[in-house]
Amino acid sequence: CHALTVTGNTGHKAMALYVGDGEYRKSPNIQFYADVVYTNTPPAGAFRGYGVPQGYWPVERHMEKIARALNLDPIDFRLKNTIHPGEYHPFSTAWNEGREPRPEIIQTVGLETCVAQGRAAIAWDDKYGNESWRRDGIPPHKRKGIGIAMVMQGTAIPYLDMGGASIKMNDDGSFNMLVGATDLGTGSDTVLAQMAAEVLGVPLEDMICYSSDTDFTPFDKGAYASSTTYISGAAAVKAANVVAERIKARAVDMFKVQGLNVEPSNLQLSNRMVVAPNGKTIPLSEIALDSLHRNNQEQIMGVGSYVSPVSPPPFAAQFAEVTVDTETGAVSVDKLIMAVDSGVIVNPLTASGQIEGGMTQALGYAVCEEMRYDDKGNAIERDLDRYHIFRADEMPDLETIFVETFEPSHPFGVKAVAEIPMDGVAPAVGNAILDAIGVNVDEIPTTPERVWRAIKANSR
Repeated sequence: CHALTVTGNTGHKAMALYVGDGEYRKSPNIQFYADVVYTNTPPAGAFRGYGVPQGYWPVERHMEKIARALNLDPIDFRLKNTIHPGEYHPFSTAWNEGREPRPEIIQTVGLETCVAQGRAAIAWDDKYGNESWRRDGIPPHKRKGIGIAMVMQGTAIPYLDMGGASIKMNDDGSFNMLVGATDLGTGSDTVLAQMAAEVLGVPLEDMICYSSDTDFTPFDKGAYASSTTYISGAAAVKAANVVAERIKARAVDMFKVQGLNVEPSNLQLSNRMVVAPNGKTIPLSEIALDSLHRNNQEQIMGVGSYVSPVSPPPFAAQFAEVTVDTETGAVSVDKLIMAVDSGVIVNPLTASGQIEGGMTQALGYAVCEEMRYDDKGNAIERDLDRYHIFRADEMPDLETIFVETFEPSHPFGVKAVAEIPMDGVAPAVGNAILDAIGVNVDEIPTTPERVWRAIKANSR
């Protein structure tokens, strides 16, 4: 049962972003309680976000209310209190999902740049607090609003998640890579192959990837916890480095036959060749033929595995633009922009798909998806007639902005990208509703009935 760790994650990740400022920053004083209670309805399970979206809804709504009550700019107020690089993760000494807690210092935080780029993309400064924009081009009973949420997540589970990879060289200079990681449609086969191909100096098509067959692929903990690119990717890079060193060692002997003495450390792998400092080259296909059929025959291959001692958090600024019908309570989400620091982006196309897919899931969580139960514990929503998810023709404009930082704990500088798009949509939409109509809707999903009741209660 995931109930305990899901509930714990709600506090561990959602309450770690804001540590306070001044004297409070020196000794963050943050506490949460996570209780698991027996019920006759399903417990919290392992769904994308894993408890963190549930935490950011109250945290980010509360930050918005504080800023407005104090007449402070909501963006400046948030940034003033966010965690900085070089500071300890405030819960790292007290909580860990898999092993005993260990202190962890946050190395990379691109949040301020995320905010700046997202702010410009949605034209925040032209719209926030602008009453004429709220009414521009729409019927008099409708209002437009704009909102923001700032979020952080995690990357894998430290001292627990492990991924493995093996790579062998074929006689044409191509490579077979075996990884235990499962590509669930996320593009991990492509991304892991890209990393290994980069190390070995070959195009992607020369790295043939076989994944997730436990009969012959190495062990991998699983495609969960925003871990595959970070954990399994590091394993693929380690295996590729082993192969690269063996290729270079053989190339040294082959260059020596040509009258060139060179150290392995001075050789480069590029464009399917081993390149010496003087520009002389040996094709990888020749290296393969020599190793398999000519001199001191051997199979060039390498194995790598990786367990991370840290969980470097990605950061993001989520912006939302909505239109609210004050007569019916209907909320139309018109635009979602997420600017995200997920370290170095190996494949922008697949990473953008992760962000857009996550925002789509989170949009349903924000405005229409809900599991309700009758007084006997039976689910009311039992099919898609009653449980509405967004169709393609109902989707708002989506935009993804990547702000790259280099995470030093990973050879390619990557951090997670998979779950963070779930975290900010709901509170950003809630804050945009508040901006549009001046009324707080404190329960999600923000269905027309809930919004309408909040409007009526506020008008009494």
